[in-house]
Amino acid sequence: MEAVVEKPWLKHYEEGVPATIDYPDTVMPKILADTARKFPDQVATIFKGGRLTYRELNELVDKFTAGLQKLGVKKGDRVAIHLPNCPQFLISYYAILRAGGIVVPCNPMYVAREMEHQLNDSGAEVIITLSAFYPLIKQIRDETKLRHVIVAKIKTYFPGLLKLLFTLLKEKKDGHVVDISGDANTYWFQDVLGSAPAKPAPVDLAWDDTAVLMYTGGTTGISKGAQLTHKNILVNAVQCKHWLKTAETAETILTTLPLFHSYGMTTCMNHGVYTASTLLLVPNPRDLKDVLETINKYHPTIYPGVPAMYVAINNDPGVLAGKYDVRSIRACVSGAAGLPVEVQRKFEEITGGKLVEGYGLSEASPVTHANPIQGENRVGTIGLPWPDTEAVIMDLDTGEKILPPGEVGELCIRGPQVMKGYWNMPTETANALRGGWLHTGDIAVMDEDGYFKIVDRKKDMILGTGGFNIYPREIEDVLYEHPKVKEVAAVGIPVGEKGERPKVYIVLKEGETATEEEIIQFCRENLAPYKVPKFVEFRDELPKTMVGKILRRVLLEEELKKQQT
Repeated sequence: MEAVVEKPWLKHYEEGVPATIDYPDTVMPKILADTARKFPDQVATIFKGGRLTYRELNELVDKFTAGLQKLGVKKGDRVAIHLPNCPQFLISYYAILRAGGIVVPCNPMYVAREMEHQLNDSGAEVIITLSAFYPLIKQIRDETKLRHVIVAKIKTYFPGLLKLLFTLLKEKKDGHVVDISGDANTYWFQDVLGSAPAKPAPVDLAWDDTAVLMYTGGTTGISKGAQLTHKNILVNAVQCKHWLKTAETAETILTTLPLFHSYGMTTCMNHGVYTASTLLLVPNPRDLKDVLETINKYHPTIYPGVPAMYVAINNDPGVLAGKYDVRSIRACVSGAAGLPVEVQRKFEEITGGKLVEGYGLSEASPVTHANPIQGENRVGTIGLPWPDTEAVIMDLDTGEKILPPGEVGELCIRGPQVMKGYWNMPTETANALRGGWLHTGDIAVMDEDGYFKIVDRKKDMILGTGGFNIYPREIEDVLYEHPKVKEVAAVGIPVGEKGERPKVYIVLKEGETATEEEIIQFCRENLAPYKVPKFVEFRDELPKTMVGKILRRVLLEEELKKQQT
């Protein structure tokens, strides 16, 4: 029998936010078609000044769906998307779902070994990539099950003059020109659209069908595909709409969060399509000038992000000098890391909008908690569970006993946005989904009013400066392949407001010598850039438990003491 959970948080919901929602009996690709029918001329995307209406977007999705079906994509097939934020991402995502396929979003920053693992684990046979990323896919293709490769050009949906200037001045220089002629079963994105039938064959989709394999490192660092169903991704978008009180056609969402990440997928893309909002697509969230010029020109109202993004805006000389108009922003939910109070206050002062902290994880599509936007925002907490979402604190020893308010334990979640399990990993699924609850691995506490606070992030996870999670095991596994390394431990070192940077502690094999640069270079060749260690320290030995387990926590404590002296 399911445990009955007290819900003190409901008393603190903003007026108008329901405790439970009547979800539409549909799926996201149909939501897109409905939005296009109701609001055909509403602008769906703005990308470098180029615009697509919902009618145009839906027609492109229909054509691309038919193009995928022509290549043999059928219900249940996995199709990888290897793109930055651009219109082709949305076209591909909704077309894969409309064809009955399963979306496998891939991080464009991944190096060959990381991409190879994800493609092979998912069993993807089709990938949509960008011309600038095509050499990587070509390099690993023979080691994967890929049958078809579709190559998109970043400039396709640029407005005319910008497209011409890009073609003349930047396309070749920035590595966007590639030759795919002679490469078997490799096609340009526009050719797939151009040769496709106007309408796809209809496919029946059920709420429990897997829609997305959202890869997450997990606390162990082993990359796992969280199976998000059509219900999961729809529900989380609808919950988002109610929490943010998003009015149809009234909002412009600044989409700097990568759409390959569950946070951007839900709070920007699916939430935006559900509410007929306009998505301002920014391909590189680290390009602060582009972000600020986009805000200044197009006046977004909603800006989901991570603390590092808000810190960058707070400290930009142009913003402080009044060069950019940032006062259109009304609501921001910050996730992925703790939101420092001074960052929040300064951002609200500069924009006049509300910035609140929330919480989520890929296994929950991802959002489960947030502070009220206009209601009581308790700084330092992740806020309240969302509608239809239950959260409890379980004891750390057994993971089965629900603890009272004020006691520290593991945060566990139950709700319609929680995944159905990990792809082809029954043991890991059983460990994560115990007793009907998703065990997050995060240590937290709930107060008497139902506000939750994270006490310690997933034990050893490093919260990178770009909002990306880094798992120490991934770095360690690579360095254990280095011929000179005997032992290694990776730890996240705080660097002020910016987040954490990875530091590695290394014990070399007997008689070996190595330099810091040698170690970093080895990591550069085998890891995505944001995972590469910033610091290296060589040691004679590492602190360990009685059974020989390396104590990363001790290394971090030593580092924090050094910072204080």
